[in-house]
Amino acid sequence: MSYQNEIKSIAAVVEKAGSSWNAINPEFAARMRYQNRFKTGLDIARYTADIMRKDMAEYDADSSKYTQSLGCWHGFIGQQKLIAIKKHLQTTNKRYLYLSGWMVAALRSEFGPLPDQSMHEKNTVAALIEELYTFLRQADTRELDLLFTALDAARKAGDKAEEAKILDQIENFETHVVPIIADIDAGFGNEEATYLMAKQMIEAGACALQIENQVSDEKQCGHQDGKVTVPHADFIAKLNALRYAFLELGVDNGIIVARTDSLGAGLTKQIAVTNEPGDLGDQYNSFLAGEYINSADDIANGDVVIKANGKLLKPARLASGLFQFREGTGIDRVVLDCITSLKNGADLLWIETERPHVGQIKEMVDMIRKEVPNAKLVYNNSPSFNWTLNFRQQVFDEWKEAGKDVSAYDRARLMSADYDGTELCEEADRLIQSFQKDAAREAGIFHHLITLPTYHTAALSTDNLAKGYFGEEGMLAYVAGVQRKEIREGIACVRHQNMAGSDIGDNHKEYFSGDAALKASGEDNTMSQFDNI
Repeated sequence: MSYQNEIKSIAAVVEKAGSSWNAINPEFAARMRYQNRFKTGLDIARYTADIMRKDMAEYDADSSKYTQSLGCWHGFIGQQKLIAIKKHLQTTNKRYLYLSGWMVAALRSEFGPLPDQSMHEKNTVAALIEELYTFLRQADTRELDLLFTALDAARKAGDKAEEAKILDQIENFETHVVPIIADIDAGFGNEEATYLMAKQMIEAGACALQIENQVSDEKQCGHQDGKVTVPHADFIAKLNALRYAFLELGVDNGIIVARTDSLGAGLTKQIAVTNEPGDLGDQYNSFLAGEYINSADDIANGDVVIKANGKLLKPARLASGLFQFREGTGIDRVVLDCITSLKNGADLLWIETERPHVGQIKEMVDMIRKEVPNAKLVYNNSPSFNWTLNFRQQVFDEWKEAGKDVSAYDRARLMSADYDGTELCEEADRLIQSFQKDAAREAGIFHHLITLPTYHTAALSTDNLAKGYFGEEGMLAYVAGVQRKEIREGIACVRHQNMAGSDIGDNHKEYFSGDAALKASGEDNTMSQFDNI
């Protein structure tokens, strides 16, 4: 979209309309159109799907070109994240948004805070996607409005060089609209319900949907106990439902992220249907715990018996009716899940692990890539991990195995501040710092995300403010701890009226009413106290 071409195009329309449109300034109309380049959520989904496909191809060619995102629970949080990225890093390239089902449950449900067990309203995720993109589009509008204001000032001053510079910035403007990977949990019911939910999310703008292989009615957070998986046929049906939703809506490049919880899930709700030895159902059942039987005398009332591994097996069943998998089968089940998903329409994988360990992830990815060489992961750099303790223990174990003296350290107490600043802990921090690079290079991780960082940052910043404001610091807690830092660090929100759209509204009023416009940006607007600081 060219700004100058938009002006010419609208000028032709205005001219054709005749004298009754004389009050319409083609450049003003072009500005409004330029500020609103995405008319629908589907426009966004198609645009961002193309971005993700391009990024995936670039990662395949060079693993250093991985992507990243943060989970955002409100449109404003997502907006400020992208504004910060553009401010500090100058580009949004390979930076996405993640929409976490955990945060939707905990922060956006009308029921109030809920655990991550798919109990929130089914339209909540789609509503948050729409909200996030509303705020990102508003960020576009605001930044372009600032450029248009600067352009008018340069023209008024007769500064041709500054005018040309600003026009170049307008023509090459980079949008804040980036891909969202949205969590559809376990699909919310059967495959038809999953399809309907997927359509809502895509129509809201999502180009990538993440779905997991747990049962939808008893779904648990991936970092909690009690996870129950479904047979592959059930999961494939939901992968198909997502693909059909994308195709129906014309988002042909839509991305499906298939998550497996099998590493930590020791239960299944049902025995898979199998038609012949070695098929998917038979492979799924082969992991079941139980005891092999020799005769009908080994069967009690209500027992279930199947043929697995060439023998009659009585699967271990709990009082809940759930069946157990054998201990130590998690990695093999994960590998089978991942290969099966990629061969049945998934584009990316998500392996939920119990700790952030590059070697553990690499082991599984290497096995998957024997079957699917370009397999790529989305990985949760989860706040549910104690990163400090995990990496200190990893370094401890590596040093001990290498024969290095670790007698100065107590492995069980490595979280203690007593060890801060030691050689071991500094090495652990270096590994944490390089985790994304290392995991992208060694373990096939295309996209790194953190599910709920802004949940924690909101809690931390609010705690700091409340502690001081309601304590001895009083108003200084806000002034020194928030406002002064905003000013010093150039945080745009210090001018909160501008961020909320007041200046945009003023410019629109001027477009509509000319000199008669009643604007909010006069000398009595206290926001002027933050100009030119």
